[in-house]
Amino acid sequence: MSHSFFEGTVYHKRYTPTVHEFTYPFYLLDIDLSLLHRLKNRLFSLEGVNLFSFRSKDHFGQSEDFMENVETLLQEFGLTSSENMHFVTLPRIANFVFNPISVLILFKENEPTHLFAEVHNYNGGRVVYPVKLEKKESKNYEGEVMKEMYVSPFLETSGDYRFLLRYEEEKMSLKVNLYEAGEKKLTASFSGKARPFESRTVAKLFARHSFLTFWVVTRTLWQTFKLWRKGLTFYSPSPSDQIRRY
Repeated sequence: MSHSFFEGTVYHKRYTPTVHEFTYPFYLLDIDLSLLHRLKNRLFSLEGVNLFSFRSKDHFGQSEDFMENVETLLQEFGLTSSENMHFVTLPRIANFVFNPISVLILFKENEPTHLFAEVHNYNGGRVVYPVKLEKKESKNYEGEVMKEMYVSPFLETSGDYRFLLRYEEEKMSLKVNLYEAGEKKLTASFSGKARPFESRTVAKLFARHSFLTFWVVTRTLWQTFKLWRKGLTFYSPSPSDQIRRY
């Protein structure tokens, strides 16, 4: 396998205390970490500035070497790197970046065994959730973890995230359900089809989606305003929700 883009849609649905849902076009970059040094073309730079780019400092760890940060993260949770690891994220676009969620996926014999979800909020906070995956049916893998960080002004900093991953060479889907006291509060999902990692794909994605990282922020603010108009309870982040924990 190699690097690719997954182009598709993001879907959000809030179930209580009022139903609220939306769908947006979206794409993600899938990095084959065994070929990280080859993550570049005429319109994509590794640790540089270009139309699209990837920089280690945008993610977990303190080193400028992304693979060193991966090794350190895995050691933190008692794991070692595998020959097949993928990092799925949103690249910098015209040097602007914001990643609500990125995922590091570990494979064994081409089956995902662990998922590390790197989550950023809009208050400067970051946390990494380690998720052990179990095969449920066909190519679906599931895992769960306790919520530890504030991400939305209309959700408490509590509950359980339940992840559902389906990863194939030609398509990928990732769904996250949030439960509070056994009640489903929120579903967030991405589903997309693979596009080759090449300059013309970068150009097409930019033409179709423009400054996607900018729209991630503005669309989130718009949906927040709509929820505020519906009268939902407003929660504030704690000091620990405003720091980068990894």
